[in-house]
Amino acid sequence: MKNYAQQQEFILSQITNKYFQRRDFSRCDLSGIDLKGIDLSGINFIGADLRGANLSGCVLTRANLSGANLMQASLREANLYEASLCEANLINADLTQANLCGTFLWRVKFTGSNLWGASLCDVDLREADLSEATLIEASLIEANLSFANLTGAKLCGAKLLETNLTEANLTGADLTWANLTNANLSKANLWKANLTYAKLRDTIMPDGTIEQPQIVIY
Repeated sequence: MKNYAQQQEFILSQITNKYFQRRDFSRCDLSGIDLKGIDLSGINFIGADLRGANLSGCVLTRANLSGANLMQASLREANLYEASLCEANLINADLTQANLCGTFLWRVKFTGSNLWGASLCDVDLREADLSEATLIEASLIEANLSFANLTGAKLCGAKLLETNLTEANLTGADLTWANLTNANLSKANLWKANLTYAKLRDTIMPDGTIEQPQIVIY
């Protein structure tokens, strides 16, 4: 019977062995595994347990992580281009400067996660939970955040150009210096949100009016 360390080493060898590389790790226990900097593109991690895993700098392009548990995992500077993370658990995960452009993030849980400087252009974040998440200077250009929960999120300096925030919950969110040019905030909840110095050119406001001057909401 292999101990935990031996199991992790065995799994790592299956991932990195170019002759006998295993591509399907769906529902496997990979909690705490260190895969830093490894090319994991196209691998199936559906429903896998990756709690606390180190995936920093990994290439995860077109990988399938739908329903995976990535709570407290490190994905710093990871490349997740066109990966699927639908309904994945990324609570308190670290995605600092990660590339998530084109990633499928429907109903993902980013509660308390660090997405400082992350690239999230053209992503599907419908109904996602980003409450208390750090999105400072993150790029969310043309992202779909309709019905998303952004309560208490830190969006200082975030790029939200042409972003769909229809019916999003931005209660208490910090949007200081955020660029919301051409963003759609129809029916969004901006209660106690801070839009100091936010750029609101041609922005559709919650009441349907098109805003141009800078405003502050307390």
